[in-house]
Amino acid sequence: GAFLGSMDVAIKKAKTARLFNMPTGEIGKLSQPGQPLYGIEVSNGGLITFAGGLPLADQDGNSLGAIGVSGDSVENDHATAAAGAAALKE
Repeated sequence: GAFLGSMDVAIKKAKTARLFNMPTGEIGKLSQPGQPLYGIEVSNGGLITFAGGLPLADQDGNSLGAIGVSGDSVENDHATAAAGAAALKE
């Protein structure tokens, strides 16, 4: 099973994706040393900068919020979030 702390990580992934309107995995790439968002993970009360958080939008591109998934591998967290986001558009 997942660690109990995964609940907080999932919430922070969704928060991060919504605050910046981009996938947390992309923020992770931009937050590496030498990149423009280096150090951002300590802003806004703590952000998550690895995959598993995605912004959500309707068919017209209007923001609906975000989804955050945690508790498995980063790859599986991202895949699960992507499936949730895709289901919303059906």
